[in-house]
Amino acid sequence: MPAERQPPKGSAARPVLRVERGIATPDDDRLAEEVPVAMHVDGEPFAVMMATPNDLEDFARGFALTEGMVGAVEEIERIDVQEVLEGITVNIRTAKTCGSRFSGDFSAEAHSPRERLLPGRSGCGICGSRELEDVVRHPDPVGTGPTIGCDAIERALESLRAAQPINAFTGSVHAAAWALPDGALVCVREDVGRHNALDKLIGAMSTAHIDVDDGFVVITSRASYEMVTKAAVAGITIVVAISAPTALAVHLAADCGVTLIGFARPGRFNVYSRPQRII
Repeated sequence: MPAERQPPKGSAARPVLRVERGIATPDDDRLAEEVPVAMHVDGEPFAVMMATPNDLEDFARGFALTEGMVGAVEEIERIDVQEVLEGITVNIRTAKTCGSRFSGDFSAEAHSPRERLLPGRSGCGICGSRELEDVVRHPDPVGTGPTIGCDAIERALESLRAAQPINAFTGSVHAAAWALPDGALVCVREDVGRHNALDKLIGAMSTAHIDVDDGFVVITSRASYEMVTKAAVAGITIVVAISAPTALAVHLAADCGVTLIGFARPGRFNVYSRPQRII
């Protein structure tokens, strides 16, 4: 394959037989990588997620926070990433002083890492949850957050396509991006799973000490309730989704103070909750 067509990290080229009007032509296709990533906490298995094997330390930080494994990323002392025959193991070493932003009893003592042992697939945010109360979680209310204009949303949407190298190569991964109040993108993460992409972004933002009160998130997927949950746990106040929200996502966003925007396209979008942050 020519050097200019080498796959970006997180993607791969595979042989394909293209058939058109009965004529078969050998070719190479561009595909997103998807591997099992086993999340361990202090050596204990927690979940297995199907993910794009990029930015796994960011993924671990964001996942640990949004799943209530830690109350703050500062509680994570070390992240060990190890490739094994079956996939990748990520071990999150904590200070063992975990708390949680979730209301109710979601402390580390109440929820040991062993309680979520089922696999989580790239397209599902609740796989591995055993009880109803583990699925529909209610984060604490978010802060005041910024006020942004329509032009900021427009600018972020226009910039996002160019900031997705894996998707440009494969056309098959999601992205989550952090934008400043003027719409300038400062951080983007990609993954085959929309939840994974958001977790990676949240983890990267924590490492870069990006203030969640000074911007908004843009996601290239629908705004399902678990996407709103993860954003709210991280303290994000504005979620802009390219696709539709669900009714539960709208209810949850309104309940915890998140401004939820759906069907974001150049020149138009719908505001489903807390519209006062939009000029």
